[in-house]
Amino acid sequence: MDMGYRSVGLLEETWQCARKAGAAILEVYRRPDLGAREKEDSSPITDADLASQEIIDHGLQDLTPDLPRLSEETAHADFQTRRTWRRYWLIDPLDGTREFVNRRDEFTVNIALIEDERPVLGVVYAPVLDLGFVGAVGHGSWRLDGDRQQPIRVSEEVQPTPKVLVSFSHPGKELSRYLEQLPPHELVRMGSSLKFCRLAEGLADVYPRLGPTMEWDTGAADAVLRAAGGHVIDFDGQPLRYNKEQLQNPNFVALGPSSFPWQEAWRAVNREPAEVLEA
Repeated sequence: MDMGYRSVGLLEETWQCARKAGAAILEVYRRPDLGAREKEDSSPITDADLASQEIIDHGLQDLTPDLPRLSEETAHADFQTRRTWRRYWLIDPLDGTREFVNRRDEFTVNIALIEDERPVLGVVYAPVLDLGFVGAVGHGSWRLDGDRQQPIRVSEEVQPTPKVLVSFSHPGKELSRYLEQLPPHELVRMGSSLKFCRLAEGLADVYPRLGPTMEWDTGAADAVLRAAGGHVIDFDGQPLRYNKEQLQNPNFVALGPSSFPWQEAWRAVNREPAEVLEA
């Protein structure tokens, strides 16, 4: 019998922390002025990013005072320090800032617990939708819709017309070439880490990402998808690894059904993966 996400240590407390951060984001979202500006790397930041970060920092400090935290919006420890971290929090206080600025509702709060370079617990919360996804590897994943919780699991079979997820904000020629090599499919555009969660629910088949992402962009949703039976792998067929010296992710593919023919398409664009993912 499913005991629910509250039976998993740290998951309920992390979920409540994400919801509080989401409430702060909504306060900014309802304002005419979002306080948007550019960071040094030309990516956007808003007052909502900073408000969410502050709430998450305080919440996790109270919850696990001995665990370090790594986030998009805070100073990053150098690798010589980080390499000693066996367990730490990985945070994106507002994933999908471009969606937020453009008044699209699919931005999220992402909080992940990383252990031995793998995400083991994740919380993804979409404040406007009041919709959350939580998961812990070895325990399962759940969709939290208001007061309702529902266990979720990836689909075991590829749909007759596969649903392929792509971002609103990050098209590219290499991705277009890859998509051309896939079997006939339905393309679904979606913002932020909710794409991983759609896979975790069994409502889509694959999310190929050929373009830059950072570890905090993927950690929480990676945990939810892995806990739901899915995979997030690079194009050599290896699971994404976290707390690398360089925090940028390689190109990757997130899978619901492991039988989806992602490798055949990759070979067709003149790349050859190292090994086939085992189901």
